Amino acid sequence: MTRKPASDLRRGWTTGACATAAAKAALQALWGGEFPGEVTITLPKGETPVFPLAHQAMGEGWAEAGITKDAGDDPDVTHGALIIARVQATGSGATFKAAEGVGTITKAGLPIGVGEPAINPVPRQMMTQVVEEMAALYGQPADAEITISIPGGEDIAQNTWNPRLGIVGGLSILGTTGIVRPFSCSAWIASIHRGVDVARAAAQPHVAGCTGATSEKVVQALFDLPDYAMLDMGDFCGGLLKYLCKHPVPRVTIGGGIGKITKLAQGAVDLHSSRSQVDFALLNGLAAALGLPDVSNANTALEAVEIAGNELAEAVAEEAQNRVFKQLAGTVERVDIIVINRAGTIIGRAE
Repeated sequence: MTRKPASDLRRGWTTGACATAAAKAALQALWGGEFPGEVTITLPKGETPVFPLAHQAMGEGWAEAGITKDAGDDPDVTHGALIIARVQATGSGATFKAAEGVGTITKAGLPIGVGEPAINPVPRQMMTQVVEEMAALYGQPADAEITISIPGGEDIAQNTWNPRLGIVGGLSILGTTGIVRPFSCSAWIASIHRGVDVARAAAQPHVAGCTGATSEKVVQALFDLPDYAMLDMGDFCGGLLKYLCKHPVPRVTIGGGIGKITKLAQGAVDLHSSRSQVDFALLNGLAAALGLPDVSNANTALEAVEIAGNELAEAVAEEAQNRVFKQLAGTVERVDIIVINRAGTIIGRAE
């Protein structure tokens, strides 16, 4: 299957945008007496998307509306989720509650305080503006309690970072622009940043970023690290290291397969196969310096290690360690590199 060019990919809408649209429709029903067939909201950068309603209900003193999340062409686990906002009049401005499928914050370090529903600041601001807008339109006080729910959200959240970040019970209501841009790195890197924030708030002295599930499992067991110390780095090593420069943790471990760690050793920080390639001249140079067999004809970094032995993987780990330590510019006390093969065996390490 051929991936579409970025210009052809359809953008989508964040959970925060959907929650805002749902809240606006519910307020129109609560104060205006009827639901709209569709609702338009204004996003932080001025876009005005239109959302069709997928759910509506009313009762004594309350109304609720639902929007089906459309993530466009982005592989978002929340695509297709129903975001429901129930509103009822209160006397204390715009307030927020979490119901089914929306998480609650249990760890410090996130932009919302412990005990609060996992509704991020920008979505809160967007919904507050909607309350003010609709209150002015219908001549009502700008007071409303907004309860957000996502049926099935607790199950969906198991495929996100939320459990690790201490967000329990469901998903987060996210978004800074309201727009999901297909295959964007920004959401993943933002999750890495939040992971660092939670670890620092918990005074965790050692964090680890790994390129995949196998390396993460091995590194976590090796150092007996708690879940919240494990940063889902993936290919975005640069995003992790850049953030750690400004928000340091005393000890940092990077774990991954020989191919991605070789890229790190040669100075690449985006480890995806489409954006960086293994430098076989580097591998052969390391092998030659150690008196190991020639690996210049190897097709992969793994094959090079199979030819030269694990001593080559050790040399790659040391080279990567030097690169990372230099990039962190003295903000950390210790850097470890752990190289793991596909079977989950450590074949190289620099600690």
